[in-house]
Amino acid sequence: MNEGRTVFSQLLDCLPKYEFDKCVSRYGGNFRVRSLPAYEQFLVMAFAQLTWRESLRDIETCLRALGPKLYHSGIRKTPARSTLADANEKRDWRIFADFAQVLIEQAGRLYADEPFGVELKAAAYALDATTIELCLALFPWAKFRRHTAGLKVHTLLALRGHYPTVVIITPSRVHDVNILDQLSYEAGSFYIMDRGYLDFARLHRLHQGAAFFVTRAKKRFACRRRYSNSVDKTTGLRFDQTVVLKNFYASRDYPDTLRRIGFRDPTTGKALIFLTNNFTQPALVIAQLYHGRWHIELFFKWLKQHLRIKAFYGTSQNAVRTQIWTAISVYLLVAILKKRLHLDLSLYTILQILSLTLFEKTPISQALSLSTMQLQLTDMQIQPSLPGFLTGH
Repeated sequence: MNEGRTVFSQLLDCLPKYEFDKCVSRYGGNFRVRSLPAYEQFLVMAFAQLTWRESLRDIETCLRALGPKLYHSGIRKTPARSTLADANEKRDWRIFADFAQVLIEQAGRLYADEPFGVELKAAAYALDATTIELCLALFPWAKFRRHTAGLKVHTLLALRGHYPTVVIITPSRVHDVNILDQLSYEAGSFYIMDRGYLDFARLHRLHQGAAFFVTRAKKRFACRRRYSNSVDKTTGLRFDQTVVLKNFYASRDYPDTLRRIGFRDPTTGKALIFLTNNFTQPALVIAQLYHGRWHIELFFKWLKQHLRIKAFYGTSQNAVRTQIWTAISVYLLVAILKKRLHLDLSLYTILQILSLTLFEKTPISQALSLSTMQLQLTDMQIQPSLPGFLTGH
C-alpha cells in the first residue's frame, strides 16, 4: 500500500485535512490566494521543522532539489521564499493554533490509558514556561526590558504520552503564575508545577475545583503541623505531615489543610519539600509525580532546537506565532503516529529519524526501525540524567 510513497507522504496520513480546511475557512485563510494555499504552507513549514531548515532560502533550495518527490507529497511546486514570507506574515496564525487544538484532542483520545511510570489512574499534567529570546531591533513588538525582547511559551504537558494539551504564548513580561487564571481544571487530575506558581489564592481555586496540585515549598514557608504520618526512610522520604498555613494573608488565601512531604534523593543528597492537597496517594507517588516534570524540559528542548530561535523565518508577530504553532502541530502529529504504529521509540528519537528519512520511498514503520546500538546512542543524547530513586540505580 505504501510502495512508491515517501515517508513524508505517509506521515501526512495522520493529518485530518478536513479539520484543517475547517480552520482555514473559519479565518478566510485562502481568500484571494493564487500561489500558496494554507494547506501547502503548512506542509512547507512542517518540512522545515522536520528537517531543521535554517532560513527561507534554505527551505526553497531544499524543496527545489526534491523534484517530483515534492508533488507526490502534496506540495504542487516549490514556493518562492518571498511567497512563503508573505504567507507567514499575512495569513492568520490562529488557523494553525486552532488546528493544533484538533491534534491535541486526537492525541488525548489515543493516550488516555498510556502508562507513565507512576502507579496512578488519574490524569497528570506538568505546567511550566520557557522564554524565547528575540533581538529587540528585529522584533520591537516583543519588547521586554530596555534592551531585550522575548516571548514566553506556557505549556501544560500531559504526562501520559508527553504531548502538550494547552499552549499559551505571551510577552516575556507576563509572570508564570498568571497562567493559572486561564486554565480549566479537570476534577481528580494532578497538576505538577514548580515554586514559580506558588500562589495560595490561585491554588485554592484549583482545590475548590476538585483537582490536585503538587508543587515545592519555598525556603521561608511558615506553617503549623497538625499531625504526621510514618514514612519508610529507606525510600528517601523524610516526613509526611498535615499542616495549615501560619501567615495571616497566606492562611486567608488558603484556609484548608495542606500535605507537606520531605524527600532526600539518596543519590544526590538534595533535599526537597513538596506541597499538595492530595491526602490519599502514597507520599512516594507524590515525589515521583513531581519528578515527572522533566518531560516538559525535554519538550522545551525539542521546541527550541526545531524552531531555530536565532533564525526565525519572519520577524512579524504573525510569522513568529505561525512558526511556533506549526512546530507544536508537527510534534503532535508525530505523537499520533507513534501511537497508531505502536512504536516503542521516544518522540524525540522518532523526530530525529524522520529528519533523515523524510523523502525516502519506504514504509514508514521500516524507516523508523533502529538497531539497539543506534537507539542507545540517540537516547544518550536526548535524555537528562535522572535521580537514582526513580531509575533504580
